Amino acid sequence: MKSPRRHIERHRTDRIGWLRAAVLGANDGIVSTASLVVGVAAAGSSQQGILVAGVAGLMAGAMSMAAGEYVSVHSQADTENADLARERKEIETDPVAENRELTAIYVARGLAPDLAQQVAGQLMAHDALGAHARDELGISETLTARPVQAALASAASFAVGAALPLAVTALISGNGLIPWVSGTSLVFLAVLGAMAAQAGGASVLTGAWRVTFWGALAMAITAGVGALFGAVV
Repeated sequence: MKSPRRHIERHRTDRIGWLRAAVLGANDGIVSTASLVVGVAAAGSSQQGILVAGVAGLMAGAMSMAAGEYVSVHSQADTENADLARERKEIETDPVAENRELTAIYVARGLAPDLAQQVAGQLMAHDALGAHARDELGISETLTARPVQAALASAASFAVGAALPLAVTALISGNGLIPWVSGTSLVFLAVLGAMAAQAGGASVLTGAWRVTFWGALAMAITAGVGALFGAVV
């Protein structure tokens, strides 16, 4: 008799921890660095000055993204741990009430009361804290906060994203710098948006358009500010 085949499914939510941080970092790297380059160029700076400003922006932005992601995601992790600690104490002090609470959750989801009570009892006997974390608090292994992972993904993706407009800046000089950096950065953003949408199972065109629109707006505003202050100086 053949043993039953194990059914393995890969869900897109498995990627949500690093995907969000990576897309945010790369998008911010492209937009902020391209906007900085365009703004400094519009102010009349030399190519060397533009590159120095861009590299400084890359380093500062990568560290800022890493620190911001670590602090924010660590705050989420602290909140989750505090809720788990409270839930663990409640299970230890009043398991009967916690069993009723879990039963009520399953009844609300459509199980018959007797079956819900049986399920709650078996799950609590197997892993009481895990059952309450998942079904009462909404905390799961897939979606749990990972501060270090988020910080590294954000910093690395920001650096990669920022390096793209900087590479164009290093290759192009003169009056063609602004249109080249703007145009290629919009292409980079469109590709990033499409890839992120594809990885997340969303519309590729919608993802590309959404990211490109906001990137174009940011570069246009920065170029206007750079031209204004450059003219004043």
